[in-house]
Amino acid sequence: MDTTAVSPPLALPGRAPIATSFRAAMRRIASTVTVVTASDGERRHGMTMTAVSSLSMEPPSMIVCVNQNTFLHDILMSARCFCVNVLKYDQVDVSAAFSGATPAAQRFDVGDWKRIAEGGVDYLGTAQANVFCTKVAAVPFGTHTIFIGQADEVLLNEDDRPLLYRNAAYC
Repeated sequence: MDTTAVSPPLALPGRAPIATSFRAAMRRIASTVTVVTASDGERRHGMTMTAVSSLSMEPPSMIVCVNQNTFLHDILMSARCFCVNVLKYDQVDVSAAFSGATPAAQRFDVGDWKRIAEGGVDYLGTAQANVFCTKVAAVPFGTHTIFIGQADEVLLNEDDRPLLYRNAAYC
């Protein structure tokens, strides 16, 4: 039996361009919905995100992947800290508000938001979990920047069902 690896051709006849098929493949991955918040001391912002993942247990750390054309990206470039707020299944209204359905200045009016300290990072008091991170690196790649944060503190609420997103719909 021949076990030689065969590289697929770059362009198969009748196939969609890679950008189209890659987007379709990524839409099939169910992701936990989070709202990532940050403040640079003068400005605060939050954005709904699914491009969030744990990175390491030693040290405890996370990555958040943020489009370079967003206001959150601008703030994260100068912010020292950020918070990953893990949403529960019944927090669709919070997710929608931070996805752009609500103007940026009014987003923190939706949900039970609290602030660590004056000028500090905001966190959702009713989230399933809040992971407070100190930014330790920012790695640009393509249209996004991968922000690496070391977890400093974690708040846990009731272990409830998370809000999931798949194929442009909550599930």
